[in-house]
Amino acid sequence: MNYRHAYHAGNFADVVKHVVLARLVEYLKRKDKAFRVIDTHAGIGLYDLSSQEAQKTGEWQDGIGRVLAASIAPEAAGLMAAYLDAVRSVNPDGGLSAYPGSPLITRLLLRKQDRLSAIELHPQDVIRLKALFADDFQVRVTELDGWLALGAHLPPKEKRGLVLVDPPFEQAGEFDRLVERLSRAWKRWPGGIYALWYPIKDRPVVAAFHKALASAGIPKILNIRFEVRRATGEPRLDGSGMIVVNPPFTLEAELRTVFPLLHNLLSEEKAAPWSLDWLAREDAGA
Repeated sequence: MNYRHAYHAGNFADVVKHVVLARLVEYLKRKDKAFRVIDTHAGIGLYDLSSQEAQKTGEWQDGIGRVLAASIAPEAAGLMAAYLDAVRSVNPDGGLSAYPGSPLITRLLLRKQDRLSAIELHPQDVIRLKALFADDFQVRVTELDGWLALGAHLPPKEKRGLVLVDPPFEQAGEFDRLVERLSRAWKRWPGGIYALWYPIKDRPVVAAFHKALASAGIPKILNIRFEVRRATGEPRLDGSGMIVVNPPFTLEAELRTVFPLLHNLLSEEKAAPWSLDWLAREDAGA
């Protein structure tokens, strides 16, 4: 797929992913006890929307650009406030010239007792990520294959937290790798929250991915699916999804409040679907 993020920062998939991320972090903050967020494919952390890459696609204009320009109903606005405040904080002069990636959004939401482990393999991206978080004792940036972090970094010493897995899907077999590495990680740390992003492009592959996850033996798996176009014969990104293992009990209802508004703003075709469904639920037979 070659999802080099500088070209896509702030697009519809980022908006959906980061709204979910912010809700997960805000839930963890309900308890005073410290937690850790592990971002396995962190990127550079902050994206210049005036850059050649961002200007080439202009995807942010139909993503975060639409959201910031919209009038949002109070209940949904409250649920999106943490995320939108993070975006506004990197645009202090107003307007929209920069977009925060997942590690920076996370960092802006952390309390003083919480920590972030930002993992990135690309050597140039690591340099930029380290510069962004220079002298920040709450953030540890590590140059490492993010897939390896699912073993070496689990469980975190805080025993509470979130693992965000957002691979670039540049290599074949990424869906199989997601299932395999998630299964291993969950066995090492079954109490953690895991959020895995995936593209909706080849629907049979996505369906096989869901089937494999449903039979993986993990008891709580919420599938978040957000499409902006219906399927055609063209090989293009029609939507994105997130798998959340051990989702907070509040998450499904929160997203059912926010997603109708987001879908109305971001979808190219109103008939394109969005959905929240459980691939596995331990109380399904209750």
